[in-house]
Amino acid sequence: MVMPKMGESVMEGTILNWLKKVGDKIEQDESVLEVATDKVDTDVPATFGGILKEILAEKGKVVAVGSPIALIETGEASTTAAQQPAAQVAVEQKPVATTRAQQQPVTTTQKIAPVTQPGNGSTKKFYSPLVMNIAREENISFEELERVTGTGAEGRVTKNDVIQYLEQRKNAPAIVTPPVKEEKQQPSSHPETPAQDTTRIEGSRSYSGEHEIIQMDRMRKMIADRMLESKRISPHVTSFVEADVTHIVYWRNRMKNEFMEKESAALTFTPIFIEAVVKAIKDYPMINVSVDDDKIIVKKDINIGMAVALPNGNLIVPVIKNADQLNIVGLTKKVNDLAKRARQNKLTADDLTGGTYTISNVGSFGNLMGTPIIVQPQCAILALGAVVKKPAVIETPEGDSLGIRHMMFLSHSYDHRVIDGSLGGMFVRRVADYLEGFDLSRKIF
Repeated sequence: MVMPKMGESVMEGTILNWLKKVGDKIEQDESVLEVATDKVDTDVPATFGGILKEILAEKGKVVAVGSPIALIETGEASTTAAQQPAAQVAVEQKPVATTRAQQQPVTTTQKIAPVTQPGNGSTKKFYSPLVMNIAREENISFEELERVTGTGAEGRVTKNDVIQYLEQRKNAPAIVTPPVKEEKQQPSSHPETPAQDTTRIEGSRSYSGEHEIIQMDRMRKMIADRMLESKRISPHVTSFVEADVTHIVYWRNRMKNEFMEKESAALTFTPIFIEAVVKAIKDYPMINVSVDDDKIIVKKDINIGMAVALPNGNLIVPVIKNADQLNIVGLTKKVNDLAKRARQNKLTADDLTGGTYTISNVGSFGNLMGTPIIVQPQCAILALGAVVKKPAVIETPEGDSLGIRHMMFLSHSYDHRVIDGSLGGMFVRRVADYLEGFDLSRKIF
């Protein structure tokens, strides 16, 4: 069994914990160990069913993707195990397990030593590299870290536990020590400039009561770096179109109760908008591209990223893979699943990679429109504004009239290196055309 690939940019993982011990029987696809990457912590399933014969990568070890981490004896080998030495059995299982002679040395980039809990020399508490990095960046001491309540397996402290602890620490009332009464001093012939009075607060600092400085958390730093990088790489241009989505609003209102009864899930506007985006990408495939130096890479897969706001205010973009192969029911289930797991911090590294085009629903915050920043290495992103009622001209064969319609703005930002205004503008107009032409009599099942 080797360290699996857990995302396009993930090249190594750290063994957090083995869920099975040597000699245990393992079913195929059963979780065997927990691994931490620079993106998420996740369980790794067994690639084969059988008996766990040997663990090759111990807890706390950093292992490159594709490197051996365990020897699993399959059912075929188990039937002959009583007649052959264990070493010989391992050699014969070349397609499944790697022998000691075949093992390549695993280069580790860092080792995280377990932290000994105070007052209990026999108990070890393990912290993942992700947790240790956050602790170092946020100046959390070992004593503080040991007081954090862990919600992971066997009480392990997770990234979410540390972030929650930082929020609690930031909101805790500051304890200000009363000033000590100073003795009267003799006047000096060299008057000194009075020092500025500052009060230190855990998690933030206040200077002279006029300003507050808050240290960015790890995710916010990452978002800041990526947004700056995107603006540096891509010359952004934004085109705007207003779309009449009255038919979609009426259709969704009519179908949402039936959908909830049959699928036990909410029918939102997002999957309908994604369907229109996918259709427009098929019409204009040069939107679904990335840039590599002076080459344009046209993506054949249509993988739609959708920005999700987290409870702590940060943003994350899970990806719907092969969105063009899903109908409205499939898109709705995928949207709901990714949004739910994003807010519960249960996304995997693979959920966050592979996107070719992204949408951002700024209308969920009541915004009419926005100018979104491109998610690299993609070349375009669409912001969906709030759906609002307003008077609009209705064209009919009998003539024009005024009516109350449900309208929304679409804001399309694109990389002007490879997408000109004509293509960027025609694409967003085509998305609006698909939304406005939505069939009010359409069946969902």
